[in-house]
Amino acid sequence: MRSIGWFLCCAFVALAQPKLAFSQSQLPGDSASASSESPIVIYQAKDIVTLDPDKPNVEVVAVKGDKIFATGSLRQVKKIIGKQSFVIDDTFAETVFVPGFVAQHDHPFLAGITMTSAIISIEDWVLPEKTYKAAKGQAEYISRLREEESNLNDPNELLLSWGYHHYMHGELSSSKLDAISSVRPIIVWHRSAHEMYFNSVAQQKYGISRQWHNTLNEAVKNQTDFDSGHYWEQGFFAIVPLVMPLFTEPKRLQAALEFFENYLHVAGITLGAEPGGLLSRALQDAQNSVLSDADTPFRFYFIADGKSLVALYDNESLISKTESLLGWGNGMTDFLPKQVKLFADGAVFSQAMQLREDYSDGHGGEWMMDLDVFARAFQIYWDSDYQIHVHVNGDKGLDMVLDQLENNIKRNPRIDHRTVLIHFAVSQPDQIDRIKKLGAIVSANPYYPVALADNYRSNGLEPARADNMVRLGDIERAGISYSLHSDMPMAPAQPLFLMWSAVNRITNDGNLRGAEQRVSRLGALRAVTLDAAYSLRLEKQLGSIEPGKLANFTVLGENPVTIDPLEIKDIKVWATIHEGRIFPIKNISEVTSKNLLVPLSAGH
Repeated sequence: MRSIGWFLCCAFVALAQPKLAFSQSQLPGDSASASSESPIVIYQAKDIVTLDPDKPNVEVVAVKGDKIFATGSLRQVKKIIGKQSFVIDDTFAETVFVPGFVAQHDHPFLAGITMTSAIISIEDWVLPEKTYKAAKGQAEYISRLREEESNLNDPNELLLSWGYHHYMHGELSSSKLDAISSVRPIIVWHRSAHEMYFNSVAQQKYGISRQWHNTLNEAVKNQTDFDSGHYWEQGFFAIVPLVMPLFTEPKRLQAALEFFENYLHVAGITLGAEPGGLLSRALQDAQNSVLSDADTPFRFYFIADGKSLVALYDNESLISKTESLLGWGNGMTDFLPKQVKLFADGAVFSQAMQLREDYSDGHGGEWMMDLDVFARAFQIYWDSDYQIHVHVNGDKGLDMVLDQLENNIKRNPRIDHRTVLIHFAVSQPDQIDRIKKLGAIVSANPYYPVALADNYRSNGLEPARADNMVRLGDIERAGISYSLHSDMPMAPAQPLFLMWSAVNRITNDGNLRGAEQRVSRLGALRAVTLDAAYSLRLEKQLGSIEPGKLANFTVLGENPVTIDPLEIKDIKVWATIHEGRIFPIKNISEVTSKNLLVPLSAGH
């Protein structure tokens, strides 16, 4: 692995314009398989859940090189192998094989930076090096922030804290942060990761002046409050280039990305993706430096950020500039071809989603892209046969996206477009039929009701809308393909925990919310394997244990399809097998039923 300092020698990453270097993204399984002389390895397990409808459970799986050679009983597989040489590996004879977990939507840079900051959040975060307990109420939050400030020796060192939530921790402003320190720069990153608060010193340090503020266009300016040091949604993205030197200091960034790599591996993930990360070649190179080497236990794919691209380029050059990103990958990282992410309304953790009916406290939602810009981008990418992934959280936002989809289907019909509705926080029953009719699919964050339903029942929403956030039971019953994602750090990037959340819908305070929106255990497993692969157009290469597919397996202590639903999150991950290579999980932490955020080991 090459040092990040090599890539960020100036310790600065701007939101760079892409270079015009055209190449075709290489998908898993595109490379030539291992030599025909590779020995066949037959893995035995106490159960192998294949997700192959013809053979849902088998006794053994045979692997040749990086591909699955055969499945079935030992006798059946030996017959298929015939006179070819093979070895039987019983290392995992007492474990359960499932298809390799797919992290459909995570953010390496964002997750790594937040998880290595001072975490003061609405829930416990149990990390390898430290447990960050939840802060309950404003007084405890401010006390914890003061404590983090006092722990820093250098009075000029920045205090960066992530996890604040206005409904749980009270109002925040630059004056309140100045009361903690008028010398030290302080930045508080909202739990949504779509908002930041600065004290006066931090605003000055990072060039956030009134003069700069006055240069913003009205749409962006309306999502800022210079006097209170508060920037959200479009306003937040406007200040990102100014604070980038903080996040991309080489030592900080390398530690953050190494944390992310280890976190995903320990969670059993064999393939990950980031839809719509920051558009920066230097940042991409830094991520490649950690995630692209041959020892990385998973492949990681990126999807172009259409929001940034459409702001930079005209209609005629937008597609060519998007395609230029295909040259940005390296080794185990790459961009997925003909896929793009757009943004509709704001974050659920910020309650900035656009709703059909007003918020109960009277505040309004936000659009992350101006509606005319969204429509223009959607049409250009649609006409160029792109699969469009759309960040959308509110039912009014969902109406807008479905209107755009329907209009473009009528204007220019496409088969198998697989438009992905990302997050899917607040929706209504009538929208389920429309999603199915239009051929869209869902990528949902099942942690929203677990983390937020109890509070949102009396803050901003009301019991009906809060309890039915992430309406996956209706989606499953309608036969719509759905996947689960963490959007790390919005939820832990742990597929077993996401499955548990979707199957049980038990809040952090122990309440069942939206019982009719629970999904089946089998559906939840598909949602972190085969259906997650389907949402990325990778289902022909991975997602199930079938001959010809990549030999990607997650090795578990118990079967998540048959275990008590409440115990799914406590299942141990013993190893991953990635394209035929075994990656054991070392130092597995014991998990108790009281820990909703599963402890992770420090190494792999």
